[in-house]
Amino acid sequence: MNNKTLSGFIILSFYIMLTTLVQAADTKEPDKRAEYIRSHFAKYEYQIPMRDGVKLFTSVYIPYDKSSEYPILMQRTPYRVAPYGADKYKAKLGPSEIFEKEGFIFVFQDVRGKFMSQGEYVNMRPQDANEKGGNATDDATDSYDTIDWLVKNVPNNNGKVGMWGTSYPGYYTSVAAINSHKALKAISPQAPIANWFYDDFHRNGAFSTPMAFIFFDTFDKQREGQFAYWPEGMDSITPDGYDFFRNLGPLSNVNKNYFNGERPFWNELTEHPNYDEYWQARNVLQHLTNVKPATLVVGGWYDTEDLYGPLETYQTMSKSNKKDNIHIIMGPWYHGQWNAADGSKMGEATFGFNTSEWFQERILLPFFKQNLKDAKAASLATATMFETGANRWREFDTWPPKQGKDVVLYMGANEKLLSQKESKGGSSDYISDPNKPVPHSDNISRGWDRPYMAEDQRFTARRSDVLVFNNDVAAEDQTIAGSIDINLWVSTNQSAGDFVVKLVDVFPGVDETTNKVDKKTGNRHELVRWGIIRGRFRNSMSIPEPFEPNKPTLVKFELLDVLHTIKRGHKLQIQVQSSMFPFMDMNPQRYIDNIFNAKPEDYVKAEHKLYHSEQYPSSIEFKVIAH
Repeated sequence: MNNKTLSGFIILSFYIMLTTLVQAADTKEPDKRAEYIRSHFAKYEYQIPMRDGVKLFTSVYIPYDKSSEYPILMQRTPYRVAPYGADKYKAKLGPSEIFEKEGFIFVFQDVRGKFMSQGEYVNMRPQDANEKGGNATDDATDSYDTIDWLVKNVPNNNGKVGMWGTSYPGYYTSVAAINSHKALKAISPQAPIANWFYDDFHRNGAFSTPMAFIFFDTFDKQREGQFAYWPEGMDSITPDGYDFFRNLGPLSNVNKNYFNGERPFWNELTEHPNYDEYWQARNVLQHLTNVKPATLVVGGWYDTEDLYGPLETYQTMSKSNKKDNIHIIMGPWYHGQWNAADGSKMGEATFGFNTSEWFQERILLPFFKQNLKDAKAASLATATMFETGANRWREFDTWPPKQGKDVVLYMGANEKLLSQKESKGGSSDYISDPNKPVPHSDNISRGWDRPYMAEDQRFTARRSDVLVFNNDVAAEDQTIAGSIDINLWVSTNQSAGDFVVKLVDVFPGVDETTNKVDKKTGNRHELVRWGIIRGRFRNSMSIPEPFEPNKPTLVKFELLDVLHTIKRGHKLQIQVQSSMFPFMDMNPQRYIDNIFNAKPEDYVKAEHKLYHSEQYPSSIEFKVIAH
């Protein structure tokens, strides 16, 4: 197939994705914001030398007002610092407009090997320069060397530096804390990548084909020298991601029909299907045990790309550092929405007010002012978390909360969730067909999108290949806090399979206030959290193993954290299925050592069985906290 058969689909999709990684312009008065920046800041461009002689392209915006010294607020990015040229200005500099009016020196840098910077680019580069010594470099040393140069050479700075960034720039913010420069006083890693076997392209061993395929088409395209523009992607043949990726067939067809072996990181990830030394070396969490700068980790409950990252970054940092040093905020946001103009809704979920603006004004700016400008204390809680369902902010001394009631619900016959195990033996079964996988969304999309994370799940609940279990209607509000433990006793008549579990909030059909049918949200099945595990990794992410056909087997994993209230009159529902396509790749269901090498004949129908009996009790476990 022609390599140019994909460009509209890829380029448009990649552009949309990138807009979620950076701040969105103020949609009300975008020109006024740009005009303010142009008239209040002078722009300079530098090639800053690293310890090995490689130079990194850096844009610096300095306030014209010289009545005081300013802290430096920096972002390092692999997505380019455009526009290039001393006379060409960004339309936005800070996370929001209030940062520009507060007054900072804003710095943006192309990381090593990207766009206008020299050197070789390495995805999730292992942070091993400290072990190697000498002039060895990694992302942490590049951050250190850049900060050292800035505080010594940029005029009118106050000697204090802060860093922030979303997604990949969030990762670069995190690694700056490794053996950090003494001038680095505050960091805000936002939706930071932490471990690519659990973030973005992998979820408990399952693979997100559309994310990797669309992203690496351009991001992994190799070029020699420095370029200010993005490389061209491939042409589109359909806007329907479900249709495109189903017709793609086995993952080996990506190189065969599209990449032709010319995307090095794609090649590497297909050669490492298990959590081996390759991925372990790229796990940044292992290096975040001595974080000195004040830290505000930011994440979104509805972030389909990097939800694992902020939660695990916070947990790792908070367990190994001073208690008052590390903070986290989780809002009702998609990837990067907290830096956008409107945070009052996400897909079909609405929150009643602009949560993004609330965060910028009450949390993020005060955090940086306190640590970079010696302003009054921001009085931040350790954990500031948005409670979905009830739609309110809550503060906690620890996350997840220590206090609460542990709840166990057992899956049972007649689609019931029970407080006790079924005394009789029982099971529910379904056929998982690779040729007709369960869609991750009822909408036509490129293969992943934002709204599905809170989408109405009635479209899956009514499929024969999805199991449904309902709790009784809640008599009072029930707030679930923290992760959710999944314990599934399953069997399959094949040797492989995936298992997807969804936590769903089922709305009442009648509005409590009017006592009339709720035509807008009545019986809505709102997705709260979902998770997946590739069955081969049920005992170890590093050592996969097949299922023994028709043998009851325990599969355990976690759904990532929530803070959600099942309100009175609502029901908690659990859905179990074996595909979530095309967002997650389809398991062949015949065990193959490396799924990236699977052939068409390896994709077979499978009968999966979920047990709910006293001997094999499938269950979910979570904590309920007081109001």
